[in-house]
Amino acid sequence: LPRENEKSGIKATPTSTQSFTFIINEEEKCKDKTPFLVLLISTTATELQQRSAIRKSWGNETAVPGVDIVRLFMLGIEPNGDEDVLLTESKQYHDIIQQDFLDTYNNLTLKTLMGMRWVASYCSSTRFAMKTDTDVFVNTMHLIEKLLRPLPPSTENYFTGFLMKGYTPIRNKDSKWYISEEEFPGNRFHSFCSGTGYVFSGDLPAKIVNASLTIKYIHLEDVYVGFCLNAKGIEIVPVPYSLFNVYKVPFSPCMYNKIITSHHIQPHEHILYWEELQEKKHM
Repeated sequence: LPRENEKSGIKATPTSTQSFTFIINEEEKCKDKTPFLVLLISTTATELQQRSAIRKSWGNETAVPGVDIVRLFMLGIEPNGDEDVLLTESKQYHDIIQQDFLDTYNNLTLKTLMGMRWVASYCSSTRFAMKTDTDVFVNTMHLIEKLLRPLPPSTENYFTGFLMKGYTPIRNKDSKWYISEEEFPGNRFHSFCSGTGYVFSGDLPAKIVNASLTIKYIHLEDVYVGFCLNAKGIEIVPVPYSLFNVYKVPFSPCMYNKIITSHHIQPHEHILYWEELQEKKHM
């Protein structure tokens, strides 16, 4: 069971992935519609500018004409954060979900599982969903028109992104991706997709949540999702490597018209790149 942080009552890092409680939820988001795509965007309370830029650009729910998109930003709790500011933002945009785990790097897996639980509980009829981060530019137009729309209508067990295959745990404590032998004693990870952006069919969140009930917690969220997929016998679908990028692709309309993700993007760049793409869509 999670250790309680006595002062705040916030649950500290878990040893398991047990359910946390929604503090901010959007239960009605899919009530009257079956979206084509749910965007689950990992964020923190201070990233106001990033959220604002994404709402105005690729994350706009009307970004792709004739396609129902649902956008959600995913957060945990900051012990000294101003919850009122977040509640005001939530009331204005209705695109925030938050649970009562500490919003730390080591709890990113909980954040992703919260998004998976949300889709499984409140939007399970969506055709597809995508998990990404606020510093990633997503060409939603290209994602839908070139990757998802050509797929057959009854897609199941579909999972794709920037494939990470044959990776081994990093034991160097100075590394951002360090993982101790205590947390993960094995010497090889199952295949997974980089957490910067992966796409999956609407049936998978329930299966991933189900797998998480028996798979030991790993704080590397993308690696953990790979373990859940493996437990359910789900193969990652390979796509051309140039579609999903874990680095920053130098901007040009020609280049960005052919990709789905580019990493390390500043708030103003989300808007700038998206506007340029709209103007030069048919190049």
